[in-house]
Amino acid sequence: MTGEVKIGISACLLGQKVRYDGDDRRDQALIDALGELVEWVPVCPEVEMGLGVPREPMHLEGSANDPRLVTNDTRLDYTEAMKEWGARRISQLREEGLSGFILKNRSPSCGLSDVAIRENPGAHENEPQQLSSGLFARMLMESMSGLTLANVEDLQSPESVAGFIARAEK
Repeated sequence: MTGEVKIGISACLLGQKVRYDGDDRRDQALIDALGELVEWVPVCPEVEMGLGVPREPMHLEGSANDPRLVTNDTRLDYTEAMKEWGARRISQLREEGLSGFILKNRSPSCGLSDVAIRENPGAHENEPQQLSSGLFARMLMESMSGLTLANVEDLQSPESVAGFIARAEK
């Protein structure tokens, strides 16, 4: 049965050491629950667009409608690079026939709806912030509107995992 349903996933959730700090966020329970049912398609937007590991952390700033992806200290703006890479990658993912995508929550690239956006350039992370979607997640939602999406934190019970896979198989 393996491989019947293709599910995109933030690569760090499969244990790939692609996070900014060289670590991963392997979710063994999710892998155990879905591993035999799906074919994983791992994606790490930052690494795939050419950033190294480790790398300077990034955040979103500006408005929730048009956030900018900026590094924390050197303030390099990767917004356009992410959008250009994302358009190409989403085209490839569409051709692969994905049924769903599991994203890393709170990631400035992959978070679905829980990513803090600093309203003022250079604002400290503890200042009041809006919440929105990461740049890549936003592009997925806009470009692949029928795709079943979930933050990994939303898939922590057997019932939520079963519901996700049922929606993805439709």
